[in-house]
Amino acid sequence: MNVAIIGASGYSGAELASLVTKHPNLTLSGCYVSEGSLDKHKLLSDLYPEHRNLLDIPLLPLSESAFDDINSSAHYICLCTDHKVSVDLAPQFLAMGKKVFDLSGGYRLANNDDYVTYYGFEHQHPELLNEAAYGLAEWNSSAIANANLVAVAGCYPTAALNALKPLQQAGLLSDEKVIINAVSGVTGAGRKASVGTHFCEVSLAPYGLFNHRHGPEIEQHLGHKVLFTPHLGNFPRGILETIYVQLKPGVTKENVSDAYQVLKNEPLIRLLADKVPSIKSVVKQPYVDIGWQQQGTQLIVMAAIDNLLKGAAGQALQCINLSMNLEHTTGLKGAF
Repeated sequence: MNVAIIGASGYSGAELASLVTKHPNLTLSGCYVSEGSLDKHKLLSDLYPEHRNLLDIPLLPLSESAFDDINSSAHYICLCTDHKVSVDLAPQFLAMGKKVFDLSGGYRLANNDDYVTYYGFEHQHPELLNEAAYGLAEWNSSAIANANLVAVAGCYPTAALNALKPLQQAGLLSDEKVIINAVSGVTGAGRKASVGTHFCEVSLAPYGLFNHRHGPEIEQHLGHKVLFTPHLGNFPRGILETIYVQLKPGVTKENVSDAYQVLKNEPLIRLLADKVPSIKSVVKQPYVDIGWQQQGTQLIVMAAIDNLLKGAAGQALQCINLSMNLEHTTGLKGAF
C-alpha cells in the first residue's frame, strides 16, 4: 500500500516517514508540505540527517498538481498537520476514496462545541466527527480497521488512557476526579520556532491550566472526570505521567493487578507493577510503560511513552496495520 504524508517536515511526519520506509508492506509515495513552507523542495534527510540514505526524498509543495498525483498514487493519507488544516484536508482526501489517518486533534472530539471551547475554532465538518474512529490501537482495533477516517489519539491521552482504562473497565474508580500530572519533552510542541519552546528558554513549567484540549479528549474516551495538567520539560522527547486515583472502598492490590491483566498480552504495553517507569526507558521505543503503587484506596499510576512514537507516528502505524489486517505491531516491535 502506498502512503502519502502531508506535513512531513515536522517531527512526527519525519518519524512516520522513517517507519513507513522500513515497513515490509508499505511504500512511501510522497512527502508534502504547504506551498508556503520554507522547507519545500528540500530533501527530508537534509532536515533530519539521521535519516540520510533512507529519506533522501524531496518535500513537495501541496499544490493542485500534487493533489492529482496523490489521487493517482496513494492509498493511505497521513495528516501531520495543524488541527485546522487537517479539518480542511481530510474531506478532500476522503472524497478521493482514500483512507485518512489524522495525527492532529482535528477529529478527536465529539462535537463542534468542544472545538470552539478547547481549540478556538468552529469545526467546518462536524458531520465527520461521528464517522472518525479514535485511533487508540489497543482499545479500538475493530473500529480502526473498518474506518476511512482515523483520528490518531493524542500523545498525553495515549499514556493516560492506557493507564486508566483497565481500572475504569473493572469498575475500580471512585466518583472522585482523577488527577493527571504530565510532563512532555519539547518535541511535543512541534518544530516551528518560538521563544516559548526555544531550548535555552525552556524551564519545567505547567501550561494549559484547566483548559488544555487533551483534558476533554481523555474524559470522552475514559468516561470519567479528570483534572489534567501538562508541563513542558527541558528535554527533547518523551512523556511521563503521574496519575492520582481514588479507588472505591475495599479495592485490594490484587483487584488492581487483576484489572491490568487486560493489557498483559499487548506487545507494546509493558506492565511494571511496583516499578517506576522512566522517560529514559521509552525514548525512541514504541512502548507504553505502566507502573502503579497503592496505599489503601489511594493509587498512584505512572505511565511513560515516547511522544513521537507511541504518542504519534508509531500509533499511526499501528492504525495503518489494523486497516491492512496486519498485526498492529508490524514494523514496530523490535525495530528500534
